[in-house]
Amino acid sequence: MVLAPGARLGPYEIGALIGVGGMGEVYRATDTNLKRAVAIKVLPASVAGDADRLARFQREAEVLASLNHPNIAQIHGLEKSGGTTALVMELVEGPTLADRIALRPMPVDEALEIARQIADALEAAHERGIIHRDLKPANVKIPPDGTVKVLDFGLAKAMDPVGLSAVASQSPTITSPAMTQVGVILGTAAYMSPEQARGKAIDKRADIWAFGCVLYEMLAGKRAFGGDDVTATLARVIEREPDFDVLPSSVPERIRPALRVCLRKDPKHRASDIRDVRLAIEGAFDTSASSVAGGITTPPSMSWRGVAVNALWLAVGAVTAGAGVWIATRPSPPAVTRLMITTPPSVAFTMDGNTRDLAITRDGSRIVYVGSNGAQSVLVRRSVDNVEAIPFAGVGTMQSLATLENPFISPDGQWVGWMSNEGNFTSIRKVAMAGGPAVVVGRIRGSPRGASWSADNTIVVATSDASSGLWKISAAGGDPSPLTTPDQRAGERDHFWPEFLPDDRGVLFTIVPASGSIDNAQIAVLDLRTGNTKILLRDGSDAHHVATASGGCWLSR
Repeated sequence: MVLAPGARLGPYEIGALIGVGGMGEVYRATDTNLKRAVAIKVLPASVAGDADRLARFQREAEVLASLNHPNIAQIHGLEKSGGTTALVMELVEGPTLADRIALRPMPVDEALEIARQIADALEAAHERGIIHRDLKPANVKIPPDGTVKVLDFGLAKAMDPVGLSAVASQSPTITSPAMTQVGVILGTAAYMSPEQARGKAIDKRADIWAFGCVLYEMLAGKRAFGGDDVTATLARVIEREPDFDVLPSSVPERIRPALRVCLRKDPKHRASDIRDVRLAIEGAFDTSASSVAGGITTPPSMSWRGVAVNALWLAVGAVTAGAGVWIATRPSPPAVTRLMITTPPSVAFTMDGNTRDLAITRDGSRIVYVGSNGAQSVLVRRSVDNVEAIPFAGVGTMQSLATLENPFISPDGQWVGWMSNEGNFTSIRKVAMAGGPAVVVGRIRGSPRGASWSADNTIVVATSDASSGLWKISAAGGDPSPLTTPDQRAGERDHFWPEFLPDDRGVLFTIVPASGSIDNAQIAVLDLRTGNTKILLRDGSDAHHVATASGGCWLSR
């Protein structure tokens, strides 16, 4: 329904119509109680008149209202009055990003700053389990103060009748009244991920695809996937690659691989976390300010999850994570070192947020990682000084119930272990580094959450089964036995990601909290001689030990 200026909707006085589209009309309004300007989005009758859809929309709106971030337009509430139901939102002044792109070519620095703020907004939403589903320049506002605002977070899901991603012909976009419906639909199709265009279930990687489309458009001045109609546009999304050659020469080299990994058609090979892309944009993996010693680059900072830009960033003696460093008995932090190893397309590196996806021998000469040759996950080994990646023969899983995760290496570098998720159980297996038949070590309840191998041939294992913490099992095989038990009275839920210290007298591990996110986890060390546990770091997780000339340090994410 159309509201006339001056009409009242509860305490809100309606002003001018400022937008219209598949999700209803949007009006400027005044909150007469708080004396502030707001935006009122009147829901269409298909939602407001359907009790089930309205109830589901309200549940979704409650979740969306919990988002509180400077780059996300806030939802204030849901107003029902006189048979009209409307969403009350923050009123964001200024042009949209679509307006800015159409105005004139965008300098690279300006584009990257806008992209950084959009990525920051996506990161905050994804951490709460919220996917935007309809990210595009028309849903990004650029207020005069330069603080980018992303609009309509999650509303595509809230408006959808069956809880699936919206199809191109039912775009949930809100645009200015001057835009035609054809333009609205076409604009939405240009930013749909291939899986979204095919009507498949989506996750946050669909947002990362759309982010890549937006970043490409800002840099190139044209859409990554253009077409004369919806069918042609979706065909290009599914079948064609963007023309990366049109990117200006002024685009920094660090941006190009980050952009490519956002726009990979297979979501399994796409960046899985927008945080990695944001870090690349910010230059966290840039070597330009680094010093080089002994062939190893030493940057000011790095991130374990930087593998998302199509390279493995490997710390000497450990895989590091760049979120924070806890250093024992050291007056100043040691330099963090890295080297970059690209992986061949034939066995591309795969990544999962709950697993350690690669391992390094203690002497730093070899790496082992979980790769993919298309239809099959495989375990791959390679020397640091050799570009050839060699899959372990017979060690792989098809796309089925079992998975191949968490590789770990014996201290002498002669054996490689890994964990297979087999439904409600985890299987621990090993294979000789030189190759040969795979050997089953044991089986334990829960999903894989890391393992480590000691010099006395003990393997410490962690799973998602919160009934116990860490387990230990002989590398020769046998039944596992409990090693730690989470202290529920202290707010502990589980123990993850164990790692033996070099003397094998202690185990680093992560204490997962019973409430809050993984950001509230703690890093602890278990003294195997006394059985005592000491907290090393709060608000950190997934610790690794790195040997140094005067002792060692722990790195966490």
